[in-house]
Amino acid sequence: MATGVAGAEPVPVQPAPAIAVPPELDSAFYRPAPELVANTAPGEIIAARQVNVANFGLIPLNVDAWQLSYRSNNSRDEPIPAVATVLKPRGSAPDKLISMQIAEDSLAGYCTPSYAVQQWSLSALGGQIVVPAEFAITQGALSQGWGVVIPDHQGPNEAYAAGPLGARITLDGIRAAKNFEPMRLAAQTRVGMYGYSGGAIVTGHAAELKQSYAPELNIVGAAEGGVPADLGMTLNVANGQATSGLIFAAVLGLTREYPDFARFVNERMDPLGQALAAVKNNLCVQYTSSLLPFLNLKGMLHTAGDPLQDPVVADVLDKTRMGKTVPDMPMYIWQANPDEIIPVGQVNTLVDTYCRNPAATVEYTREHLGEHVATEISGGGPAMLWMKDRLEGIAAQRGCSTADAGSLLLDADGRALLLGTFGEVFASFFGKRLGVG
Repeated sequence: MATGVAGAEPVPVQPAPAIAVPPELDSAFYRPAPELVANTAPGEIIAARQVNVANFGLIPLNVDAWQLSYRSNNSRDEPIPAVATVLKPRGSAPDKLISMQIAEDSLAGYCTPSYAVQQWSLSALGGQIVVPAEFAITQGALSQGWGVVIPDHQGPNEAYAAGPLGARITLDGIRAAKNFEPMRLAAQTRVGMYGYSGGAIVTGHAAELKQSYAPELNIVGAAEGGVPADLGMTLNVANGQATSGLIFAAVLGLTREYPDFARFVNERMDPLGQALAAVKNNLCVQYTSSLLPFLNLKGMLHTAGDPLQDPVVADVLDKTRMGKTVPDMPMYIWQANPDEIIPVGQVNTLVDTYCRNPAATVEYTREHLGEHVATEISGGGPAMLWMKDRLEGIAAQRGCSTADAGSLLLDADGRALLLGTFGEVFASFFGKRLGVG
């Protein structure tokens, strides 16, 4: 049995489906009746089922795993359904939990983490290449003996890049995981959050929102890298460049959460943009990124001046910009300089904004021999070591610090943890139980 909030009526845990079914064909679980969602509390579980998870949808992982359907809120605080995958080492009772915000960066339900990590899912064939890669980092957390929750943070409408929405879904996913009895988590379990790039959008907003939205959660640290702190700056850099396809997908994702912005885009977008949107609206990250790059995104929108200066667009950019609230938890931030997708300047600005407040605790590292993808890998080890200390109850050094590194792979301890993670993933191909023995 499972509950979503303390004292709530338990719901039965259903067996794993014989074949993984994408959200588009599984509306009963992914889109429960609106009145049912509205009558539950944020984070309360509506339905739960066992699942079989696998690397690349093929190689089974020897862990305990479930999917939770639960209530969350959108960025207007209206009730919405949400789904998360929760995992733990087989038969264990973890005293630590980490919420892994995997970068979905896509616009269709079959691209979601909850579907992509299941055995026999076909999302990799459909172009979801990021989730299987970042699932390996998740297995590094499991190999430490931690419990893990992976939210489908883009929500039921796949609102890619809508950080305030993903923040609520993430925090409510932590609530659901903590109160899911089969996870066997202690009431005061220490919790961490982790995300890179598209996952950092959500992790950053969740860190800022936690104090007002979910103050009861014992979140002891947040680690984020490749941080899109300012979507307007990211779009300006991508305009006409190789990454414009990815950023165009983010524009489409934002229309799914912000109705005024959706009307603006629908009214102002030229025929090429409309045709491209019709195709991209059903694609995962590999294809939506590679389809017609080097686009003049601004030129597709008919406005008198720079479309980013239009009041409707400026409002969305302001709502999705980080730095409004100083997180009430220690932060570890790492960033490539240069980063071809996320300019380092916006991350420098974010850190400076936080650190004007004497209450901020931020450890910021810039890697100068990396780029966007390479720095996710090289920085993963040091970030997880930092997180391990927080989850072990070791206090972070108070205040702010900024360090510059040639390559984060030169961090011997971080490199060892990274290599150990890859070794555990490889061993899991042969049935090894992660995090046990």
